[in-house]
Amino acid sequence: MKAISVIGLLFIIILVFSSCMAGQNDLEKTPNKNGNIAGFLKGLWHGFITPITFIISIFTKHIRFYEVHNNGFWYNFGFVLGAGLFLSGGILGRGKRKRKK
Repeated sequence: MKAISVIGLLFIIILVFSSCMAGQNDLEKTPNKNGNIAGFLKGLWHGFITPITFIISIFTKHIRFYEVHNNGFWYNFGFVLGAGLFLSGGILGRGKRKRKK
């Protein structure tokens, strides 16, 4: 009975994590209607303003916080770096230092 519980729990964990996986971006490396492809700097900016644009995107259908017409790795790197800079996270974040008593 215990083995069935462990297998069931493992199945649920796998199901939850696989449902959160991102899909393929078919518009990557294709220009938008203006002929532009977002690169590193645009990704950096979009990452930095993500919290604001996310809130706006909840209330409107015309605003998205991630540009699907991007150049791939460099846009994604800039996006993650920008989001990390805004949120003071990652390797650039300020960790809490333990005080000596």
